[in-house]
Amino acid sequence: MEDRIYNDDDYMALAIEEAKKAEALGEVPIGAVIVRDGKVIGRGYNLRETGKNPLAHAELTAIKEASETLGGWRLLGTTLYVTLEPCPMCAGAIVQSRVPRVVFGAMDPKAGCAGSLMNLLQDERFNHQVEIVQGVREGECGELLTSFFRSLREQRKKKNS
Repeated sequence: MEDRIYNDDDYMALAIEEAKKAEALGEVPIGAVIVRDGKVIGRGYNLRETGKNPLAHAELTAIKEASETLGGWRLLGTTLYVTLEPCPMCAGAIVQSRVPRVVFGAMDPKAGCAGSLMNLLQDERFNHQVEIVQGVREGECGELLTSFFRSLREQRKKKNS
């Protein structure tokens, strides 16, 4: 799939491709892309275990790459697509980098900060609020995570048998 696509569903497919890269490394399959003017300017996938780095979330990697691409930290006019609802750290980075729009797939009832536990992205106490679109390719994004953790539990069960 090329970098120029035209709807949320297609861009989420690119984020899912990034998530599959994480999964291939044994990482939790979460992926993200950042788009501006129809072009992908940042990509990322979860690398916390591989990099032994708690900051190596898909969104943060994509934000860093997009900032480098644009030559600045303000990501105005962009949309971030991510397969899982952003956590508190990523939500903070999204607000700080001035991303105006976030589209995510699956809700995260344990750590989600775009509506599940709280909504940091639209908290009016901050100087920037983010438009949120949730549930794009939700089933596919959720199944990636569900099957990953199911497989992990099965592996642990076999190991302990």
